Amino acid sequence: MRFPLLSIVLFSLTACRPATPATAPAAPMPPPVVLTPSEQTHVWHDAKQTFDQRCVVCHGCYDSPCQLVLSSFEGIERGASKQEVYEGSRFLAIEPTRLHVDAHGVEAWREKGFWSVLADRDPSRALIARMLQLKREHPLPRGGQLPDTFDLGLDRDQQCPKPDEFDGFAKDHPTWGMPYALPGLSDAEHEAITSWLSDGAPHTPEPALAPSVQEAIARWELFLNEPNDRMRLSARYIYEHLFLGSIYFAGLDEQTFFRLVRSRTPSGQEVDEIATRRPFEDPGTGPFFYRFVRRERTKLAKTLMPYPLSDARLARWRKLFVEADYKVSILPGYDAQLAANPFAAFASLPVASRYRFMLEEANFTLSGFIKGPVCRGQVALDVIEDRFWISFVDPESPIVQREAALLAGAMPDLAMPAEEGSNGILINWRKYARRQRRYLELKSKFLSELASSPAQVTLQQIWDGDGTNPNAALTVLRHFDSASVVKGLVGEPPKTAWVIGYPLLERIHYLLVADYDVYGNVGHQLHSRLYMDFLRMEAESNFLTFLPKVRRRPLVDTWYRDTSSEVRDHVYGKLARFDQESGI
Repeated sequence: MRFPLLSIVLFSLTACRPATPATAPAAPMPPPVVLTPSEQTHVWHDAKQTFDQRCVVCHGCYDSPCQLVLSSFEGIERGASKQEVYEGSRFLAIEPTRLHVDAHGVEAWREKGFWSVLADRDPSRALIARMLQLKREHPLPRGGQLPDTFDLGLDRDQQCPKPDEFDGFAKDHPTWGMPYALPGLSDAEHEAITSWLSDGAPHTPEPALAPSVQEAIARWELFLNEPNDRMRLSARYIYEHLFLGSIYFAGLDEQTFFRLVRSRTPSGQEVDEIATRRPFEDPGTGPFFYRFVRRERTKLAKTLMPYPLSDARLARWRKLFVEADYKVSILPGYDAQLAANPFAAFASLPVASRYRFMLEEANFTLSGFIKGPVCRGQVALDVIEDRFWISFVDPESPIVQREAALLAGAMPDLAMPAEEGSNGILINWRKYARRQRRYLELKSKFLSELASSPAQVTLQQIWDGDGTNPNAALTVLRHFDSASVVKGLVGEPPKTAWVIGYPLLERIHYLLVADYDVYGNVGHQLHSRLYMDFLRMEAESNFLTFLPKVRRRPLVDTWYRDTSSEVRDHVYGKLARFDQESGI
């Protein structure tokens, strides 16, 4: 057979050339790093210390950019998401993504749209490492103001690049490395995190609980799960008020904190938490138990709400809820309209017991609406003054003793927006405004009949903390979207002050803590914001009743000088009316 010359040449060249695969083999991976337990503890401790000192102030709560929570290993492992938690204009509520609650394990979070910020193969390609390196390549100016390219607003447009989007992000925003708008990490801090990544991002679990703490947990769980209707109702009330608390066991271990949860499993077994949007929602058809779960996140001022448990507190709660004289004829269900109204759901519990429970830790109770489920109080804090004092109606006063009758008569008008769930309808707002008007009219009549002479409106009606409790007087200090509650009357007399009794204290908690859903739609968020206006005005109205009659309306006109007379009537006027003279 004869071959063309060109074919022979090509064949010869091909035959002499070594075979080349279509795709070059990947570079061999270095063998996995094997650390001793002691080494794992060391590298994780160094990395965590850097995360805690430089990162968690921004990446520690619901407002963490890209939902990247760096205050626990589980948060780092969960990774990031493009879904914003704080989004005040969405028409429909979104599914909750609460760390440690709404999903467990990496795969479960991947199904919810989170992606890894670590790396399976090359540690230098981890998003954390690339964000840190970007800052080192483009450090901040050493002096002067930040460039206008930095947006520090709470509602800024967030950039949440996935690993395959990072190059484009770095090109568009070269100065946005981490920490954002802050000086870069020191060499030692950078080394702590990159070494941790290079070693495979190991994690050392928290040490086992001390036997004394384990015994205390068992004792408290036994109390909360006593199988009788009194305790079932009381434990439900306790849980709905403490579910956000950072609970610790005083005198035993005051650095380890716990959450109170509902679990499908009893004491002695691993907790299987029942995750509902709100603490008063239906836990399902099977049995459930109140359990304590360890908090394994860095302690942050904007999220930590310490609540101590002790033998003395156990005895106190027994007196309030077990030994008190009352009957529970039927346990309330979890229908939304009933469960969202604490005055209906807990009508069997004595008002004095409920009030004392919240009052004796009033700093914690009111911290709920300032820290609570939102980390920053962009809803609740938008309606309060920069500084004001709070005092409370004495629980032994005739007002509290007879308040059950007022609550029973006003029950339908005490329903709050959470009965609509997380998808509130904007046009329903006027319904709650009408209810508040009717309640104020009933309350004004109640107070007028109760206090018929000046001698009945004196400082004796203000709680003095039983002579020892520092929760009797509080000051709220606000700065834009953050605030704090401190014990005592701090500073010079403020422009306004609040006096809070049981119905108001309960509604503040349910509106802004138990009822509030940070994942809710615009209607839910707006209803919560507007309803809080009513509660603030009611607290100010209570304060005015203790002043001389001649001073009340002029003060309201000063406080609300740019508003309509209709608004002022909610504080002191046609709706909130108290014509009796004060004895002060």
